[in-house]
Amino acid sequence: MADLETKPKEHKTTYINIPEAVGVFDTFEAQQAAFYDLRAVGFHHSDISLLGSQEALQEKLGRAYWRATELEDDPKAPRANFVSEEAIGELEGAIAGGFFFVGSAIAMTALLTPASTLAASIAAIAIGGSPAAVIGTLLARRAGQHHREYYENQIRHGGILMWVRTRDKEREDLAVKIMKAHSGHDVHVHAWSE
Repeated sequence: MADLETKPKEHKTTYINIPEAVGVFDTFEAQQAAFYDLRAVGFHHSDISLLGSQEALQEKLGRAYWRATELEDDPKAPRANFVSEEAIGELEGAIAGGFFFVGSAIAMTALLTPASTLAASIAAIAIGGSPAAVIGTLLARRAGQHHREYYENQIRHGGILMWVRTRDKEREDLAVKIMKAHSGHDVHVHAWSE
């Protein structure tokens, strides 16, 4: 039987004496809405972070199993930036479109001779671009699936963790209010941030 506990790699964690609000969300939609409201009132995106990937947790903490509530106030918990559904959609479009463009450009370049006809060039672009577009679409779907799995994994482990750096009492109260308004639970402030 495989050992589920692995020894964590030794990492130095730097703490900053800037308070941080933390909360747990049960759905991606609630967490996303809280993120956008925090941004709308002036919180910078770099002051908002989420829990890192499962791989980052295992590497940094050496744990295969964890609960969100165990990591809320753990300064060693790995962090990640929020990526919106819109950004993932743009990434998927760029991947699929990029592969189509590259395949079409290669096919078109091969036919750019004085003897080639317009019809032959169009056919080459379609033939060269189609397989590349299929590859691009498959890679784009994988990127979207990875994004969904990241959030599903957090929800299975008790919820999506979100931390928000605050610089004063007024910002602490505002962050807590917004997070609670979007169904964040166990919302509180600790005196440090990573």
